[in-house]
Amino acid sequence: EVQLVESGGGSVQAGGSLRLSCAASGLNGDEYAIAWFRRAPGKEREGLLCITRSGGTTNYADAVKGRFTISSDNAKNTVYLQMNSLKPEDTAVYYCAADPRLGAYDYNYWGQGTQVTVSS
Repeated sequence: EVQLVESGGGSVQAGGSLRLSCAASGLNGDEYAIAWFRRAPGKEREGLLCITRSGGTTNYADAVKGRFTISSDNAKNTVYLQMNSLKPEDTAVYYCAADPRLGAYDYNYWGQGTQVTVSS
């Protein structure tokens, strides 16, 4: 069974930084993708960044380009989202998602989410 557990959310002032972690288990294939999404109040879920087990990355959202970075530690089965220069509009619940199908956007496995609140 695939399990994804996010951590690292919290409250921060605008301009600050946070690093989210996604601990994955049960992903046994040779290749898979893990992505970060977010859902802001009153808005649809938005894809942010994706990384494959082999280290390839994809940016889904121009709004975070240059500010957010995705990385992974395969030995720890953990994917990170480094968020810098945070803005109040980054306030959202952040989710990680995983799928063995590379290039898919409709991820099959989801974590429970972690809240990020950015105050002005």
